[in-house]
Amino acid sequence: MSEGKRLAGEKAVDYVEDGMIVGVGTGSTVAFFIEALARVKDRIAGTVSSSEQSTAALRAHGIEVFDLNSTGALSLYVDGADECDGGKNLIKGGGGALTREKIIAEASAKFVCIIDPSKNVPVLGKFPLPVEVIPMAQSLVERRLIELGGKPVLRAGFTTDNGNPILDVHGLQITDPVGLEETINQIPGVVTVGLFARRRADIVIEGVDPPRIW
Repeated sequence: MSEGKRLAGEKAVDYVEDGMIVGVGTGSTVAFFIEALARVKDRIAGTVSSSEQSTAALRAHGIEVFDLNSTGALSLYVDGADECDGGKNLIKGGGGALTREKIIAEASAKFVCIIDPSKNVPVLGKFPLPVEVIPMAQSLVERRLIELGGKPVLRAGFTTDNGNPILDVHGLQITDPVGLEETINQIPGVVTVGLFARRRADIVIEGVDPPRIW
């Protein structure tokens, strides 16, 4: 599996152009992309990072990290996924950075998603769907998610970089990713749902040899 992640992460560097400020996601596959990006760091102007973890890794390689408010729109965002269906709809947020990831994806002209083959699924939902919530709304959101057919479980001992808890929703078969994303986002107290369907990936790189791009 780590070989698949490496193949996908290294291939994503092909989309990095000279002078870019590159949006960088979070997770084990992105860690391989960061290592590859470090080898061409003199070609780029810097990065915008979706998590404290990625920020630390980028800075350890001597790569500058900017605040998104200071950069404006980005040309490229590279990130992984916990699941990806044939329509390039994603479940993200297993690492807890879904809100910042979604913000950077929205700000980017091209979203390249890097996955190992195990993340390619026919229908989203086997991986529990993360939902970041405002703390006082936790029980309210739980009730609404149960009404939608899910089984929400509080991620124990975890808060996001924004200081909020995450509910991981089990038992869903997500046949209408855009519709479910809109429905959950409308529940008061939801910060972000880890469905990336309204703003899905533009390009998926699957870590096989040679990498499969679709």
